[in-house]
Amino acid sequence: MTETKVQSPIEDFDWAAYENGETAGSKSREELVNTYDESLKTAKDNEVVTGVVKSISKREVRVDIGMKSDAIIPVSEFRYNPDLKVGDEVEVFIETLEDKNGQLRLSHKKACQTRSWDRVNQALENDEIIKGYVKSRTKGGMIVDVFGIEAFLPGSQIDVRPIRDYDVFVDKTMEFKVVKINQEYKNVVVSHKALIEAELEAQKREIISKLEKGQVLEGKVKNITPYGVFVDLGGVDGLVHITDLSWGRVSDPREVVELDQDIKVVILDFDNEKKRIALGVKQLLPHPWDALDQTVKVGDHIKGRVVVMADYGAFVEVQPGVEGLIHVSEMSWSQHLRSAQDFLKVGDEVEAVVLTLDRDDRKMSLGIKQLKKDPWENIEEKYAIGSRHTAKVRNFTNFGVFVEIEEGVDGLIHISDLSWTKKIKHPSEFTQVGNEIEVQVLEIDKDNRRLSLGHKQLEENPWDVFETIFTVGSIHEGVITEVMDKGAVIALEYGVEGFATPKHLVKEDGSQAKLDEKLNFKVIEFNKDSKRIILSHSRIAEDANKAETRQQRPAAKKPRREEEATVAPAIEKTTLGDLGALQALKEQMQKEERK
Repeated sequence: MTETKVQSPIEDFDWAAYENGETAGSKSREELVNTYDESLKTAKDNEVVTGVVKSISKREVRVDIGMKSDAIIPVSEFRYNPDLKVGDEVEVFIETLEDKNGQLRLSHKKACQTRSWDRVNQALENDEIIKGYVKSRTKGGMIVDVFGIEAFLPGSQIDVRPIRDYDVFVDKTMEFKVVKINQEYKNVVVSHKALIEAELEAQKREIISKLEKGQVLEGKVKNITPYGVFVDLGGVDGLVHITDLSWGRVSDPREVVELDQDIKVVILDFDNEKKRIALGVKQLLPHPWDALDQTVKVGDHIKGRVVVMADYGAFVEVQPGVEGLIHVSEMSWSQHLRSAQDFLKVGDEVEAVVLTLDRDDRKMSLGIKQLKKDPWENIEEKYAIGSRHTAKVRNFTNFGVFVEIEEGVDGLIHISDLSWTKKIKHPSEFTQVGNEIEVQVLEIDKDNRRLSLGHKQLEENPWDVFETIFTVGSIHEGVITEVMDKGAVIALEYGVEGFATPKHLVKEDGSQAKLDEKLNFKVIEFNKDSKRIILSHSRIAEDANKAETRQQRPAAKKPRREEEATVAPAIEKTTLGDLGALQALKEQMQKEERK
């Protein structure tokens, strides 16, 4: 028989509490609850914490973060970690401590994204070098996976050299620096170029410190621009300006070099501060002027091709690197201001005469007008004084018309030599630029290569006849064509013009004669040399009044025959227009007017 051991009662057992359902001894229920709550880890929504994997199934992973309950996370969020096992610690993002169903909701994926974003910001703040995986190409650059975040790598930030094939970088893991973050849109920009620039900068300083003018180096053509070629000298770039590529004219650097070509260059200049290096290629070659035929001299004929045009002339390449200038004044014997483009264009093959040649300064001037005979050599024979020719109107001045009889032979028709009878204020009233005009040579100025010409001299001087028509005292009908402060211009017969001052324009009734009014005028002055006729309308009435007054005086009376004798000559002279010679002159002048 087994002996039963009797337990002694607990002396301080609280039977009253036991009857009330309280079994915690001296501790209250509230204290027990507080103790339990404090045993749980404190956590908040949208926070990343560490949890422990409790179980793994095909679809779910149960994770304990020390809360009242565990959370279920889809196994797909751990696919990057195929070795995950029970007991592993993982980071999770608390989406909510208690949803509407009272469940704790966690996300491992969001935890990774949050940690990655913090990591990227930290890398930017600390200027840290990180690694990334180049996933694919995109417009303007590449997509790089950095800490699970897709970052953008611009094409200009891949390398210090221009990249022509982006595909070679896809699926490669490279080092980068975070250069920009857009916090609002969660965009990240990274650079691989930034990693090597600092190193290259040190290399540049070292290379430049060893450079000397005139030093010959080898380099690789890195980039070609319209103005020159950039050459990589092994960590530092130099520029060969287009003018330093060749002794000849170069319109496009691609005519001389191509990308990735290895070339020899000479250092022309460099700037330590700005790290600019000026290079040359043509300086390594003999100067073409040294190869110019030593027998070439002034006066020789030489052939070449027009390579550059300017308003003032054309540059002709007579052999590669050797050019001569044909000034526009050496293109034609004509002295009219013209542009060189009127004679030549780029690409023209020309023959020219060597005018000047300076081998030391490497300059040559050429001429093409010298291939033709100078028209002024025998000017006295071809355009003798008094000879008549047809010329072309080139331009006007206030004092005359410039005409060209042939290329290189110019002349001036003074405004006073355009017409015998017309008062011409400006040559444009008489002819137009481009028109042909008949001229007569009046004078020859061989030194200044200019002829004095006349047009009116082709006709007889009508003033010899007018002298017999418009005698002082004769009366003629005229029309007022122009009124000025000083007087009026009156058109007379035969195309002649006269002038009357205001006091000679007063009519018998005291009024002033007006424009376009037809009246009789008396000639009070005639000057053949200055071709001037002074008229008066008022003098007619004045003379008539005087004559009447004389008749009324008995002592001053004259026989009628004597009075008729004094008037007859004036009347007789006004009827000379009926003569055959004057009629022919009138017809000729009218014909000239129509021209």
